Amino acid sequence: MANMSSSLINSRLLPPETIWLEPEQIEQAQAMSECTAPEAHQWQSYLNALALLSFEQWLSERLPEYSIERLEKSIESVCYIEVNGFKFCLIAVEQVLDETVQIHRAVVEPEQAAHFYVVQEVSEEQELVMIRGFLRFDELIHYRNHYLDQMQNDSYPLPLSLLDAEPNHLLFYCRALQPTAFALRAEPFPSPISPLPTEGFLVALTQTTTKLTQWLQDTVDESWQTIDQFINPEANLAFSTRSIEAGVRRGKLINLGVQFGQQTVALLVNVTSETEGKLGVLVQLYSTGEARYLIPNLKLSLRSSTNQVVQEVTSRSQDNYIQLKPFKGRPGTRFSVAIHLGSETVEENFEL
Repeated sequence: MANMSSSLINSRLLPPETIWLEPEQIEQAQAMSECTAPEAHQWQSYLNALALLSFEQWLSERLPEYSIERLEKSIESVCYIEVNGFKFCLIAVEQVLDETVQIHRAVVEPEQAAHFYVVQEVSEEQELVMIRGFLRFDELIHYRNHYLDQMQNDSYPLPLSLLDAEPNHLLFYCRALQPTAFALRAEPFPSPISPLPTEGFLVALTQTTTKLTQWLQDTVDESWQTIDQFINPEANLAFSTRSIEAGVRRGKLINLGVQFGQQTVALLVNVTSETEGKLGVLVQLYSTGEARYLIPNLKLSLRSSTNQVVQEVTSRSQDNYIQLKPFKGRPGTRFSVAIHLGSETVEENFEL
């Protein structure tokens, strides 16, 4: 599985299959999460319900000849359905910043094992669900036994590049094969035997990385300053009065290069502590000093640790700041923020 076929690699260049959520599905998901989950787990239960309802809709439109049955579960983080004897484990995530997905070890144990593990990225704000890919049970076990040397918080970290991003392959399995074609048995997780392959998989960042968790512990590198030291008073007032949650706010001056007169901008980062152990991040880019507005066509992008663009925003002629959409993640997640102007690019690496 480490040497993926070229067709599978090429399929990752295509946009993910997108399912648009209907208002009634959102209302139903809210009701499901409130009734079935403790308060501490209601958000994940809500994401699970949105993933479940959207995937049921997607399957029923493409496999109308088969009934879809919901299965009981004992794991809060996933949902299960059965179609034509095949068991599906649906894994709902909010964002995939570092191009990996965490799969809890319990979902591959005999009582909870599934024929297919389907990863769905849920965007409540955009009211859509994306099918990021799926993995067969035997493929998951092969990767676990040959390339993983340890778990993280009782979960297996799997690179998205390991998944089959073509959902039509999933439909083919359901139509052409029998469930007995995939044995749901596995040997216990072995001791470390092989290093993680690098080609086509997650590669660790090697440059200096700012750890945002430390900011919440009052440990901030001296290169990150308080915001009132370098942005103009008008922008500073706007920054202070906008609805930004309490947290730690720091900024860094970024030099855009000689060809632009050594003009600098201020990269501002706001970090907050969120529920379920997550961190919230807001990234903004401001003009500095006497400059009232940012240079037009200045781009600010959020990138995963594999350099995939997650978000991007571009300044207009009279913008004194631009910002990325706020996002959340778990400690240990890595990402980078890049600033582009012409041929100049400056990148800052972060870890939650």
